[in-house]
Amino acid sequence: MSIERWDPFRETISLRDAMNSLLQESFVRPGGMGLPSAATLPLDVTETENDFVIKASLPGVKPDDVQITVHGDTLTIRGDSKAEEEKKGEHWHLRERRYGSFQRSVALSTPVDSEKARADYENGVLTLTLPKSEAAKPRQIRVGNTAKAQVGNGSKK
Repeated sequence: MSIERWDPFRETISLRDAMNSLLQESFVRPGGMGLPSAATLPLDVTETENDFVIKASLPGVKPDDVQITVHGDTLTIRGDSKAEEEKKGEHWHLRERRYGSFQRSVALSTPVDSEKARADYENGVLTLTLPKSEAAKPRQIRVGNTAKAQVGNGSKK
């Protein structure tokens, strides 16, 4: 049996190894095919007093291939972008456009009234107008004048 002196630096990794590991785990290769990530469905979300307006870029996607659901305060946009098939006598040199299924969910700050929602699709941009539910809208409560205060010196006449 031999006794080995404890070295606290033996089990640590070098800064170079740590950076290499970090970059390898987080690196995203451009031009990847298949299922796009949530970042490939860019959204703009704005809020007014009465509703939310969401714009989604969906170039090349047919409106029939998009499903929109609202559950409480969560909006989900799902769809499918179909790939072009290679034709006989045609060979791809570069193929960067993404295809496949996509899904993006966004939590809104208040519930919306899905019965009054409107969706428009023009030039590859989906525009959703989601009115806030009546329960979620701020209401002003007026102070009533039910009991009049009597001002005086406190004696009855």
